[in-house]
Amino acid sequence: MALEEKITYSTCPLCDSPDVAPEREIKDFSVSGEVFPVWKCNDCTGLFTQNIPSQKDIGRYYESEQYISHTEASSGLMNSAYLKVRNITLRSKYAIVKKYCKKDAGNLLDFGAGTGAFVSHMRSRGWKVEGIEPSETARKNAIIHHKLVLLEPERLNGLEDASYDAITLWHVLEHVHHLKPSLEKLLAKLKPEGRIFIAVPNYTSYDAAVYGDFWAAYDVPRHLYHFSPYAFRKFSETVSLEVETILPMWFDSFYVSMLSEKYRSGKTKIIPSLLNGVLSNLKAIFIPGRSSSVVYVCKKKPKD
Repeated sequence: MALEEKITYSTCPLCDSPDVAPEREIKDFSVSGEVFPVWKCNDCTGLFTQNIPSQKDIGRYYESEQYISHTEASSGLMNSAYLKVRNITLRSKYAIVKKYCKKDAGNLLDFGAGTGAFVSHMRSRGWKVEGIEPSETARKNAIIHHKLVLLEPERLNGLEDASYDAITLWHVLEHVHHLKPSLEKLLAKLKPEGRIFIAVPNYTSYDAAVYGDFWAAYDVPRHLYHFSPYAFRKFSETVSLEVETILPMWFDSFYVSMLSEKYRSGKTKIIPSLLNGVLSNLKAIFIPGRSSSVVYVCKKKPKD
């Protein structure tokens, strides 16, 4: 077996600052059991995973039934809860897109579509939607579960520029290897008045503080970057994006807390998970930027 390529950064991949240093070490609890260093940028406050597998080698770290966004596995308490809550969050995502795009229907591109649940839901609401998904497993499951044909990432270049009212990345940006070039390609497909919706975990949330190194949303090495709201705003400036608003993802705190409890104790503990999920959401009621996961609604900055 050939040696895997490993990627390490000498500067921050979010803002390019050289003022970076080791912050913590996190174990991959869901697949490999390996430990990965996580470093911090002292300029933008972003965290990033070091010694990550290259894009061509990282596939094996997704090969687990626990990675439900690729499999739609329904066995077990965690997977069952995820699928039930997803039906609620799909309606919430539709409402967000409709509100900030000011359209009942339009053209939408979902990048990192998983098994296509969101693509399917938006099509049922009258939107014209294309979904892009790098995982072959997820694309196959999209056909099985939703009768959808999702595009491979290489097809992005062939899509028409400035043709989409909305582009969505639901818990995707933290997985993207070539971060800035990939986002710039996506933004080229967005209409000047369009909106891009980017959901990422928030390592400055209450539940992240409670669980520390066991916080499930670190999810190394699949999560390459770990954003604070400040870090995301600083990053957005480097790709000519303007953050219009920040919205909380209320259910994520419960799901992440359940996984984190399992990682910390080896058992799924419902009551502590629910309690920490509630406390995390209470902390974010008046400050959405403290939510376990955050949706950044962004628009392109006008050219000078």
